[in-house]
Amino acid sequence: MRVLHFYKTYYPDTWGGIEQVIRQLCVGTGRLGIHNEVLTLTRDSGPRQMEIEGHTVHRMPLAFEIASTGFSFAAIRQLARLAREADVIHYHFPWPFMDLAHFMARIKKPSLVTYHSDIVRQKNLLRVYGPLKRQFLRDVDVIVATSPNYMASSPVLKRFRHKTRTITYGLDKSIYPRPSESVRQQWRARCGERFFLFVGVLRYYKGLHILLDAMANLDYPVVIVGAGPIEQELKQHAERLGLTHVLFVGALEEEDKVALLELSYAMVFPSHLRSEAFGISLLEGAMYGKPMISSEIGTGTTYINIDNETGLVVPPDDAQALGAAMRTLWENPELAAEMGRRAEARYWELFTAETMARNYAALYRELAGQPAD
Repeated sequence: MRVLHFYKTYYPDTWGGIEQVIRQLCVGTGRLGIHNEVLTLTRDSGPRQMEIEGHTVHRMPLAFEIASTGFSFAAIRQLARLAREADVIHYHFPWPFMDLAHFMARIKKPSLVTYHSDIVRQKNLLRVYGPLKRQFLRDVDVIVATSPNYMASSPVLKRFRHKTRTITYGLDKSIYPRPSESVRQQWRARCGERFFLFVGVLRYYKGLHILLDAMANLDYPVVIVGAGPIEQELKQHAERLGLTHVLFVGALEEEDKVALLELSYAMVFPSHLRSEAFGISLLEGAMYGKPMISSEIGTGTTYINIDNETGLVVPPDDAQALGAAMRTLWENPELAAEMGRRAEARYWELFTAETMARNYAALYRELAGQPAD
């Protein structure tokens, strides 16, 4: 069984949540006898083909971008070529060029698309892109929603309910590095014994400006892990507010990130727009037994974090409510610890990579007309 994944970015170029999901899918289904390949775009002049954790990555040169959408004519030709050898094509939405490439490459193989997110911000692009998007979603065999919450709240998925299934994301804790004691000590010395943690790419929908506004009235330590397009803007905002207790540490290696996950007191995840369709780093917090604070935006974040059970859920774009939730956890360590234990139990019950891989492998075999194992 050969599966070809198609997405705009992948390791080692970028380390976002969708890239992590594709990686976990490839590793997890690889253990079940699925041969995975990933077709992606790159700005790098490095090798065009790489082996990563048992799967092959084909990196096509990015030609140009329009409204943050990468295009590559070489990728269309490569998609057509690789599809001939694949049993199933697995697309990862949204990426408007992908829809176009699907038709230009004349893909006729069984296909599915994981619907990671609605298009939220680029309304003008959406008006132009809408007809192509609808035709693409009609043409693929199956659409996969990533949580029942997103399935219920997405107007696009409601339109295609008859062909949509839900398979939640999953993570494999065993492939995360175990930090050395020296690395843990370095971060403990830098961040202290007790701090809130945010991990993610610094994008507009992550709501970090709301977190900074909340911290103007609180003195709890906060560590922000990640880089991204609004990094300087956020640092300037923190400086204007005089937030000496908020530490930006930039993008980190996995060992350092895991050390901070282990050392942290709680996860704070203030994403306030539906572009945050799930929240992989929020799930990482649950995997490491941390209580969580997130916003109710009708997406998978509230499928991971159940209010008053695994953490606290606040209204979006509400710095006062976010600050109150942080105060509740900070001042009630026994409550926070119990929420963290329940968060980890929920991870093991619902969100392991093994469960995700089994569900996708069964779907691949169904689409390819192969009997289930």
